[in-house]
Amino acid sequence: MTTKPIPVIDIFSGPGGLAEGFAGCRDELQRSRYRVVLSVESDPAAVRTLRLRAFLRTFPDFPRNLPAEYYDFLNGVSGEQPDWSKLYSGNWKQACEEVLHCTLGNPETEDTFRGKIQDLRAEYGDRMVLVGGPPCQAYSLAGRARVAGIQDYDPADDPKFKLYKEYVDVLAELQPAVAILENVKGILSSTIEGTRVFPEIEKELRTAGGCHNYELRGFSPNDDSTVSLFPNAKDYIVRAEEFGIPQARHRVFVVCLRADIANRLAPSALPRLERTDSRVSVNDVLGSLPAMRSHLSRGDCLERWQRVVQDSYLEITRNNPDLVGDYDELFIESLDRYGREDKEASFGRAFDEYGLPDSCPEGLRNWIQDLGLKKLPNNETRSHMRGDLTRYLFAALFGIKNDKSPSAKEFPPSLAPDHKNWSSGKFSDRYRVQVSHKPSSTITSHISKDGHYFIHPDPRQCRSLTVREAARLQTFPDNYYFEGNRTEQYVQVGNAVPPYLALQIARSLLPVFDCYDREIRPESVSPSVPIQHDIEQAHA
Repeated sequence: MTTKPIPVIDIFSGPGGLAEGFAGCRDELQRSRYRVVLSVESDPAAVRTLRLRAFLRTFPDFPRNLPAEYYDFLNGVSGEQPDWSKLYSGNWKQACEEVLHCTLGNPETEDTFRGKIQDLRAEYGDRMVLVGGPPCQAYSLAGRARVAGIQDYDPADDPKFKLYKEYVDVLAELQPAVAILENVKGILSSTIEGTRVFPEIEKELRTAGGCHNYELRGFSPNDDSTVSLFPNAKDYIVRAEEFGIPQARHRVFVVCLRADIANRLAPSALPRLERTDSRVSVNDVLGSLPAMRSHLSRGDCLERWQRVVQDSYLEITRNNPDLVGDYDELFIESLDRYGREDKEASFGRAFDEYGLPDSCPEGLRNWIQDLGLKKLPNNETRSHMRGDLTRYLFAALFGIKNDKSPSAKEFPPSLAPDHKNWSSGKFSDRYRVQVSHKPSSTITSHISKDGHYFIHPDPRQCRSLTVREAARLQTFPDNYYFEGNRTEQYVQVGNAVPPYLALQIARSLLPVFDCYDREIRPESVSPSVPIQHDIEQAHA
């Protein structure tokens, strides 16, 4: 006997980090415990990413041994991405039905969305999970800082402050057994007209269940088995680096358990995440990747790039001799090895064998790597202005020497950028290198603007992180392809929930559904039947 896969509805999906984690949750026989039945997103590029991933999930060997045509595309064999609707029409149709391009709260798409919700409620009942994170710009500290200087700005009139109500409305209509609301830490302190927003959000979540209210929990509220029905705000914070994610990402996760289910749960069945004893570092997931040189935004060629880096290195070390390392004599000659290929060849350059370093925990390594790949998708380096390239080089050298990223006041005056706020202290870490043996700083959508906050730790590469490197720090599998132009890809990665963290969240909810299937809806238990997939043979 086994349980049917638990349906998952993902709203405000982004590129699908939460959905990927739930879809990857399997039992000891490698059977899927969850099935994503709906993803809702407004960004067109992210919708294309979601649709492609939903298509791949229709194949029984997902997330490995994917269609040969997909590997040919990622490995550069076939050039353009195939027309999946012609190759696998049934699978593609299923993916298109699963992903809804919709702006929640928009009257033009409201009827379509509500119709989907009602159909899913009729088909699956309440045995499902609702997940999602309403856009966070209005709550984030950086977002609030940006609007602080806007004349006559009133947060009460900002629709982004009320997007959580769209989540609450869906929760009230579906009344699922469990819901997960994700957002930035700033949501805990955000205010409208001097009144904190989060207590109102808690109140609306608790009362969204109609005849069955919701009890709110955090994933790690206390070390003992006694959990308060009214958690402190800090109990909702999940620090991703404590759970095997190579990134210091601190986010709010509110677990909404329907009261009739929560009342039946033993303390041991409450959702919890298990902390890891050690931290996964930047080097643990990026250290094995082939080196790629940066590029100059004007007049780029290998010889000119080498000359710029050499001159920058000599200038930096001449004025800052303490930054000269043991590799000083090898630095200049190593530039030829790091930048040997031309621009096109170094973009996503091929390699016969790759994987994550042995220092990477086995579970995370198996989650990310796919040995069917001969190239890494979305792995093109940016071009940088000469001045920024020199600052990146300094920051990386400083990081190696001092085990931290330099603040603005620690930059030499000759490297100060032409920014009026550079000496104000407001942007003291405008150029931030990711220290190799520590978790990275939080990957955010700002990475799409420039690479200043996300400098590669290897000074000889003199560049910011690629989309793929950011995706690895976010724990996306290497075969996860991001659609859109490079800016759109960066935005998607920065807005996502780390899938490997989502996998742990999905596992933590299984005892809740075991109780549901045993005591509340025993009819949900059925003979072991594999998930059906409509798989068609590709055209010859």
